[in-house]
Amino acid sequence: MEGDVELDWPAIRAAARKMEEGELVAFPTETVYGLGADAENPAAVSRIYAAKGRPSNHPVIVHLAPDADIHYWAQSVPPEAHKLIDAFWPGPLTLILKRAAQIPDCVSGGQDSIGLRCPSHPVAQALLKTFKSGKGGIAAPSANKFGHVSPTTAQHVRDEFKGDALVQTILDGGQSEVGIESTILDLSRIATHGAVLLRPGQISMEQIASVLGSLPNRPDAAAPRASGTLEAHYAPRTPVALIGADQLPAMLKKLDGAGRRAAVIHFASDAMNKAFANYTMPSDAGGYAHDLYAALRAMDAAGSDLILVVAPPDTGQWLGVNDRLRRAAFDSKGILDHLFQNK
Repeated sequence: MEGDVELDWPAIRAAARKMEEGELVAFPTETVYGLGADAENPAAVSRIYAAKGRPSNHPVIVHLAPDADIHYWAQSVPPEAHKLIDAFWPGPLTLILKRAAQIPDCVSGGQDSIGLRCPSHPVAQALLKTFKSGKGGIAAPSANKFGHVSPTTAQHVRDEFKGDALVQTILDGGQSEVGIESTILDLSRIATHGAVLLRPGQISMEQIASVLGSLPNRPDAAAPRASGTLEAHYAPRTPVALIGADQLPAMLKKLDGAGRRAAVIHFASDAMNKAFANYTMPSDAGGYAHDLYAALRAMDAAGSDLILVVAPPDTGQWLGVNDRLRRAAFDSKGILDHLFQNK
């Protein structure tokens, strides 16, 4: 965690009471900030969907306290799940399991499965231990409008929901340490399909394999729907295009010649004299993930015609970052041709 996070216990207790009363609370986790509600209160969960503009069939993740009874939430917990919990909880790993019968299906988008994780951020843990005396679950997707860039600071949440009566309580826990959402692993069909990686994150396939003895499988057509797995997601309002580092100088020159303004997210480059705005990223995957959403938000606010992102390496440790960038750019396909044709 970045520095020491001071716990504001009066604010945490007040936030827990608000959730017990059916209200929403935005709170920090080590991955991104979440927009939380009582997972067993369908009316409260529906307020998450309303605030975010999220489709009701798109599941949310339920966050649990470290000593929570996972068997209360899942009807079956295979041995593999216990091994992964021992290895990675608290931490950025979400497990998809068969949902227990008494848990409302609003948290799973109507499916018979449920996504569970235990966050490691001290504010999140304090909130979970206080909410319903540690026995409740907090349903919490990222605290942003659906499909937009996830928030990694409390200010990002304030900017996203400015003036929204549904999002009035925001706990500030500093900047999220990981910076991208949790790894999601489906274990709900392990007897027939094995472990299936639904969304990459900081916990890598190799780390999972070190616990389970084999790499997780890729998603199949019948895999459960999961948070953040739509083709277009994590997107700023400004179009995004990925580009190779060797192509960047010529592309910036061409855009400048066409009177187009480009904001650039890049590794160290000397071609930035043609950039309208730029953000230099760390060269390591962990540091890049930490800064990614802040960089996208900063470049989105620059007022450019597009955001050019120098593509990171295509290796295993960059899988989570590349997944987020691919989804952020999905709806911007053809943007470069469009800008040049309509100059």
